[in-house]
Amino acid sequence: MDVDPKPNLHGHIVAVVIPAYKCAPQITNTVTTIPDWVQHIVVVDDCSPDDLASRVEAIDDSRVVLIRHKINRGVGGAFISGCTKAIELGSDVLVKMDGDGQMDPRQLPNLIQPILNGGADYTKGNRFWDLSELRSMPRTRILGNMVLSFLLKLASGYWNLFDPTNGYITITAYLFKNINLKNIDSRYFFEASMLMQAGIQRFVVEDVPMPAVYGAEISSLSIWHTLLYFPPRLVYGVLRRFIWHYILFDFTAVSVFVIVGLPALLWGTIFGALTWIHNVQIQRATPTGTIMLSVLPIIIGIQLIAQAIVIDIANTPKKVQTPSHSSDHETPKS
Repeated sequence: MDVDPKPNLHGHIVAVVIPAYKCAPQITNTVTTIPDWVQHIVVVDDCSPDDLASRVEAIDDSRVVLIRHKINRGVGGAFISGCTKAIELGSDVLVKMDGDGQMDPRQLPNLIQPILNGGADYTKGNRFWDLSELRSMPRTRILGNMVLSFLLKLASGYWNLFDPTNGYITITAYLFKNINLKNIDSRYFFEASMLMQAGIQRFVVEDVPMPAVYGAEISSLSIWHTLLYFPPRLVYGVLRRFIWHYILFDFTAVSVFVIVGLPALLWGTIFGALTWIHNVQIQRATPTGTIMLSVLPIIIGIQLIAQAIVIDIANTPKKVQTPSHSSDHETPKS
């Protein structure tokens, strides 16, 4: 994939924030391969038990700032610390890179370009854009990403996005200052919680295609942990976004369709199942009228919920909220 070696920054100050934990062997190469047009590099040693900090301190680069956590705060906590420092240094475009070398710095220009052009508040990598690139990705990750992507679309409202666990992201300092950081998960759910919070406040997020890179590093995020940890939080995110956008903030056709359709679907499903079980036990055929009492609510419920999703897809955030580079205006947090 071709990349522009040096983008036109339009006066923006770019910082790369690197949450680092147990990646001492890779950290030097990660930092030294960051292009020279990046003004600040903030490495956050998240209480790493190896010699990561000493390796960072040995790097001869005036752009590098090292932050050391006395206790482990997770990738989310480390990213928040790094962004806070980067903003203190005057940065207004904040890039997150992991310290393990799996995020290609050559992709930085493509990743930040939509923000530099004023077309997005937030960008993220998408390793699924080119099907040929999927050959380098484990099949379990492909399947897991497909399921998580659909749930996250519902929870965040970003129907245009895929690859939700991709941690190669860029946000504006304006977005960072105006989202509720208390709702950002500190660990494995960090990327998803960032998108959910950005969706609540309707920031524009754009996918940026990039190849998948896998080295010898072993991911600490297991499939079973993902299946147990992510879905409950995503379901909560769906409910939270629905209440926020379609009950408290506004009341639209989506509100009506879900309020009527979901109970109808649940009633039809539960009533039909209980009736079928009862009739099987007594060995009696279910009357046609009873069947229709179950089938009709299910059909109506599915149609209404499907229509609500169609409208919600059309309502994907499209208006960039980050002010132009010359503006210092900020909006209050929700």
